[in-house]
Amino acid sequence: MIVFRDPAEVPAGFGPSVVAIGKFDGVHTGHRAVIDRARVDAAGGAKVVAVTFDRNPLSVLRPERCPPDVIGPHQKLDLLERAGVDATLLLTFDEQLASIPAEDFVTRVLVDALEARTVLVGRDFRFGAGGMGDPDLLVRMGEEHGFRVDVVDDVRAVHADRRVSSTWIREALSAGDVTTAARLLGRAPSVWGEVVHGLKRGRELGYPTANLSPELEGFVPADGVYAGWLVDVDGGRRTSYPAAISVGTNPTFDDVHSRQVEAYVIDETGLDLYGHHVEVRFVERVRGMTAFDGIDALLVQMADDVERSRAILA
Repeated sequence: MIVFRDPAEVPAGFGPSVVAIGKFDGVHTGHRAVIDRARVDAAGGAKVVAVTFDRNPLSVLRPERCPPDVIGPHQKLDLLERAGVDATLLLTFDEQLASIPAEDFVTRVLVDALEARTVLVGRDFRFGAGGMGDPDLLVRMGEEHGFRVDVVDDVRAVHADRRVSSTWIREALSAGDVTTAARLLGRAPSVWGEVVHGLKRGRELGYPTANLSPELEGFVPADGVYAGWLVDVDGGRRTSYPAAISVGTNPTFDDVHSRQVEAYVIDETGLDLYGHHVEVRFVERVRGMTAFDGIDALLVQMADDVERSRAILA
């Protein structure tokens, strides 16, 4: 997938293109419905392009109302590529971009840079200075500039009669319900980051863990122990390992002052992942986080956590 970070980087004659626009936070099943429609529309030879932002626009416009991201920019690009997008225009959302009138955004990005033939958006999509741009404006400008607008309806979960959204995904993850989050995302929820040195207490106890840097990407679920996968993504390859994953502050020892994500790769004690970038995928919650009365009780529980995780992932 080609990544552009400014419309000026798009080479002349790049189009025609079918463009899907949105925040794509999570690249969840609702977002992929838009992308899938774009892929169908592009079957005649156009390129599928996602136009999105490096951060939630609310972080600039209304920071006090901005929720935490479900995924970070690296994850977003990876997921868009896996969804079948040919190119992504990842715009830096700052005050300058926020001040561009909606009409100018259409002409600069959709018409001049991407030569859009079809533009796909969700029904609640807003853009341009003051949020003045909406699907109706796109339709009017499409008639003038020769592109069609396809407004894609929400994807709703039948069992809950609720729109699939990043808000719902964050709610599920905050409750540790990674199973519901996975249904909404269409994949296991995950975080991505670099493996760094920790206190090495897990190694001392016989369960060496890969500790993720606090500067990781992705929404970290509620404290607890999870069965999942550690995926080593360095070197252009993806090597997956079954893992028991701990999220929290290690209350038994009470010496970790910020939440951390650490993964024990099951049956692997000599794996050296320091400095590697990994993805940690959460499949099922095993239990909540608990303070134990001594190391012996903790070791018994850790052995049970590993066996339960092994059974879940088998």
